[in-house]
Amino acid sequence: MAAIGRNPLLHFPPLPTLRNAPICSALLDMVSQLGRRGRGPRRLFPHGSSGHPIWDHHLVDFDALNAIIAPEAEAMGLALVRVAFFGGDSDPTLQVMAERPDTRQLTIDDCADLSRRISERLDALEEAGKDPIDGAYRLEVSSPGIDRPLTRRADFADWAGHEAKVALKEKLDGRQRFNGTLVGIDGDIVTILDKEEVEHKLPFDAIDTAKLVLTDKLIAATVPLSTEGADDMEEEGQD
Repeated sequence: MAAIGRNPLLHFPPLPTLRNAPICSALLDMVSQLGRRGRGPRRLFPHGSSGHPIWDHHLVDFDALNAIIAPEAEAMGLALVRVAFFGGDSDPTLQVMAERPDTRQLTIDDCADLSRRISERLDALEEAGKDPIDGAYRLEVSSPGIDRPLTRRADFADWAGHEAKVALKEKLDGRQRFNGTLVGIDGDIVTILDKEEVEHKLPFDAIDTAKLVLTDKLIAATVPLSTEGADDMEEEGQD
């Protein structure tokens, strides 16, 4: 049976064909996928829309979607990092990134439980005629990974001292992309120090996307991801 994701040692059965049947995949970045088919993609971050959407943003009530997903994560003691749509027409995917505030990661059980909670909540809304998303999609729950996106004000403070890439929604002083060391955030102003030792002050609300750059320093500062439960899932997939 073919392996899923980047770890050839972990094997799982194919995604189920039933509308709401879940399957949790243990990848190196602890991705959990749920074979739920819902409705319509578009990128969304906790602090607003971002990125280059494939779909018309009018199809989704972003605030309503966040209001649905965030409480489900918080009920499990998790913090919501990002909600995004990607994959295009061929494989539209609703991706939910969350983490435990103390470990900055998710366990396999966390992924599976959060997937199930979100799916059940969306199914209930759909049955009530209040589905916030219009169109078919696949639900995926994951931890942010090591080279994580920076989506919340606290992220820019917590990861100060590490390299980051920042793209703005519009050009600022003739530039739209900034690479360098993240200095931190003061109020609504994010500061990044480039390789020429020049500091750039970027308004938080002007940021389109931001993420950490994978470096030895970042790897050393990141708590290793747990693989607890992976052996059990491998055995189940070999039946």
